[in-house]
Amino acid sequence: MKILGIASPFGHDPSAALMIDGKVIAAVEEERFNRIKHSDGEMPVEAIKYCLKAGGIKPADVDHIAFPWSYDILHKKRFEYYFRTLKGTPSRAFKKLFRNKHELKNQQKFIADTLASCGFDNSQVKIRWIEHHLAHAASSYFFSGMEEAAILSIDGGGELTASLMGYARDGKIYKTKEILAPDSIGNFYATMTDYLGFTRGDGEYKVMGMAPYGDASKINMDHIMHWVDRKKTYRCNDDYVWVTRDKRHESGKVYSTKMVDELGVPREGDALSEPYIHIAAATQKKLEEITLKLVDTYLLKELKRHGNLCFAGGVALNVALNRKLLDHPHINNLWIQPSAHDAGASLGAVVYVAAECGDKIEKMDHVYLGPEYSNEEIESALKDSGYKYHREQDICKAASDLLCEGKIVGWFQGRMEWGPRALGNRSILGNPTIKGTADKINAIIKLRENWRPFCPSILKDYAEEIIGTDHEAPFMTIAFKATDKWKDRIPEVVHVDGTCRPQIVDEKTNPKYHK
Repeated sequence: MKILGIASPFGHDPSAALMIDGKVIAAVEEERFNRIKHSDGEMPVEAIKYCLKAGGIKPADVDHIAFPWSYDILHKKRFEYYFRTLKGTPSRAFKKLFRNKHELKNQQKFIADTLASCGFDNSQVKIRWIEHHLAHAASSYFFSGMEEAAILSIDGGGELTASLMGYARDGKIYKTKEILAPDSIGNFYATMTDYLGFTRGDGEYKVMGMAPYGDASKINMDHIMHWVDRKKTYRCNDDYVWVTRDKRHESGKVYSTKMVDELGVPREGDALSEPYIHIAAATQKKLEEITLKLVDTYLLKELKRHGNLCFAGGVALNVALNRKLLDHPHINNLWIQPSAHDAGASLGAVVYVAAECGDKIEKMDHVYLGPEYSNEEIESALKDSGYKYHREQDICKAASDLLCEGKIVGWFQGRMEWGPRALGNRSILGNPTIKGTADKINAIIKLRENWRPFCPSILKDYAEEIIGTDHEAPFMTIAFKATDKWKDRIPEVVHVDGTCRPQIVDEKTNPKYHK
């Protein structure tokens, strides 16, 4: 089967993915072509065209197009959602519902027009609408190589669901529990990201990076989000979290004036300072606390059987949380979709349909699924830019020599990575043993806060020695404690809490980077 997945326009981070007979041929985000971060509200036109080109197929060859949203739920069940989130006010709920249905019609036309512009005949297209969190779950489970696993999917929210717990067995995914918005762990974290002066939907990883500098015990978050034992769920207080427009402290923000009154003036600037480092620490602790409660409440029985957990959704990009999950006594194997956020849902929708069609799915052992460029194309770009250049006979040795001298290397080879992490094909490289390397990259190249951590690429043969485990970690999705033997040898990639977010490099999947 030839199946194309499209993530957009209902979510963010539009992308496209193509599978042919159970094999992933291509997967890429639209932002990689238009250079607009996240490209919210766009259809992934260039990503679609690239996928078709990479597969050597025409639009008419595509058997199914899969979207990671259930149009049926969006269309038929939204009143329930609006009624609940607007405090049971029918008139406001009806107004919101009417606007939503109008938007859905516009989006349907947007989709049809986009597909037509890409060469599809809309009268012949077979579209599959896959529930958002099922697509996330599929993006993790089917590529994990596991026959059975507990399933966890958490993000800001899908059609109605914000958190999904379940299990997978023999190629099928089963739901155990769904928690609906507005009780959303992802929206809680995004709201605190907003309050802490970062861009929600983009800067959550900065909150995670700031958290180890603070003391979580100094800030009580229980009134903002807490666990309810008798109901076996969590609750987000919508007087604080992702508030409606009438409660917002200022236009464009999703935290309330009430939050500002209690926590103080929202953070501005780049410096690490009190009380904001403590608020970040408390935010991260609350995320971990609630997620582990969900695991113990709804997944423990399954985990005791086999120890396998598959995790996806935007919250699965939180590597510090993932470390806590891997520390759980009943989790032995943790597999996280490297593109766990909404962009990865295009691939999740594709693989969900592929599995239904009976295709045999291959385990995902690399993420090099995007565009690549020939030496001639690269040389042409260098000439146009005016940069001086020369060819090296042994590019790996040349790069290694520069790194040993303390130089910063831009490493560009092969196909672009799928997902938000640079994993050896589009990477900025520095020597982690030379102090000041991280500050140099932050200040001159990345132009970002000087407290932000960097990540090590580690040869597979040395992984256990450096991070103390042989658990798979090819995609920088889990933080590990650096061993005492190594943490002082590689200070530029060890965070203030002693952790690092490694990529374990395997010669089979990236021989040139491994060399």
